[in-house]
Amino acid sequence: MRVLLVEDDVLIGSGLQHGLRQEGFAVDWAQDGEAASLALRTTSYGLVLLDLGLPKQNGLTLLTRLRQRDDATPVIIITARDAVPDRVSGLDGGADDYLVKPFALEELLARMRVVNRRQAGRVQPKLQFGVIELDPARHEVRLRGDEVGLTAREFSLLYELIRDPSIVISREQLEERLYGWNEEVESNAVQVHVHNLRRKLGAEAIRNVRGVGYQMGEVT
Repeated sequence: MRVLLVEDDVLIGSGLQHGLRQEGFAVDWAQDGEAASLALRTTSYGLVLLDLGLPKQNGLTLLTRLRQRDDATPVIIITARDAVPDRVSGLDGGADDYLVKPFALEELLARMRVVNRRQAGRVQPKLQFGVIELDPARHEVRLRGDEVGLTAREFSLLYELIRDPSIVISREQLEERLYGWNEEVESNAVQVHVHNLRRKLGAEAIRNVRGVGYQMGEVT
């Protein structure tokens, strides 16, 4: 999932970006309200992590304008403002959750999962493709009932493919979903992840559609 992190504190921003990337998220980091507004108008995000005290345009104004143009992208406010009126303003302004700094990355990840489930209107279901089962909530993959250890990137790539096994996804599209701005991407990064997934799930698990991209194959 591609996430927009809007945070002007360099230490907090770099720490969150690193931590979320380690969990397999593609993270774009904007350090002021205007940059965030431009990003939201030009890129599709699965979630926004929004600080309130931002230069150039404060977070609450950014959120209000986002909702005024009927953009339903989920937003979690992350801020040091812990007063009840601030919480009420943020939630009434259209935020899906409100998290006060400092917080543990594990709590943020849990809240992100809750927001995603709420957006879906139900508990996020397990995804099944033949003998492969992917559980987004537990971040687990099983092959014929046995758990398979995947890296965060491998899990994210498999998730993108297994969500709709009939669709062919290009290498460029996968890179866009797996990596954020300024994140170095080796030219063969996707191919390496696909190779590793085939090794762990079966040589035919992922098909290479020549000149187009990748899609789920067959696993028996």
